[in-house]
Amino acid sequence: MLDNNEIVSGLILELRRGTLIMSVLSQLKEPMYGYSLVKKLHDNGIQIEANTLYPLMRRLESQGLLVSEWDTGESKPRKYYKITENGLDVYEKIKKHWFEFSNSINNLLEE
Repeated sequence: MLDNNEIVSGLILELRRGTLIMSVLSQLKEPMYGYSLVKKLHDNGIQIEANTLYPLMRRLESQGLLVSEWDTGESKPRKYYKITENGLDVYEKIKKHWFEFSNSINNLLEE
């Protein structure tokens, strides 16, 4: 039998999975490279490791929600990601759903 800490950890992980996508999309209206995105999310209380972020961004790119471009003009080449028009449309829809859903959940939790 799992103890409560293991159960809570698993449930928090499930909650984070979906919200990470929305968090990433929300920050890519301007081009950003991976490390700067990790730092920006960390600075806003969203903990994400690079080994979680990069596969997520590759998947979002394969879905047409992000585009990437290499910048080789600096001493260290960096791959910049930016949300696409389709990604912006998806982001706006999931953001709207998030606000409606979180309001409903908050109402239930406050009863």
